[in-house]
Amino acid sequence: MNESTTAPASPVVLEAWFDLQCPDCFRALDDVRALRDKYGDRLDVQLRHFPLAKHKHAYAAAQAAEEAFEQGKGWPYTEALLARTAELGERGEPVLLEVATELGLDAEEFDTALIDGRHLLTVDADEAEGKAIKVTGTPTYVIGGERLDGGQSQEGLRERIETIADRLLGA
Repeated sequence: MNESTTAPASPVVLEAWFDLQCPDCFRALDDVRALRDKYGDRLDVQLRHFPLAKHKHAYAAAQAAEEAFEQGKGWPYTEALLARTAELGERGEPVLLEVATELGLDAEEFDTALIDGRHLLTVDADEAEGKAIKVTGTPTYVIGGERLDGGQSQEGLRERIETIADRLLGA
């Protein structure tokens, strides 16, 4: 095979295990944005759901985020919702629909998705996989097979991710 016809290298995957009612996950967005800016399409940041029991509305929020991804605005929705973690904790699920409306998403479809549970399996599968790889808090990242726990401290986490990404990208 001629080397000039080979497909470009696939991006490095960074799994971001988040609870969408978690204030630490909101603070982690600065790191996610910085990583996206630095690596562009060479880094595929994937939201993985790990709703914590202590956050009453995190499970519904994870389902809502999946509906936002279905409607093409998953990350904007995730970021907007994380900016309102305190409000979500106080007011609950109406906040999920308000954020959807603010972003121009189909709020009626959001409501239907939350009622019919169409995204339950995705959220449950993420949660089960997270437990299997020993995710205990959020945010937690997985890159290159390495799990980095940001639930205790986010100090130096972006630098550790960059070191691993650079190694995987051959930078």
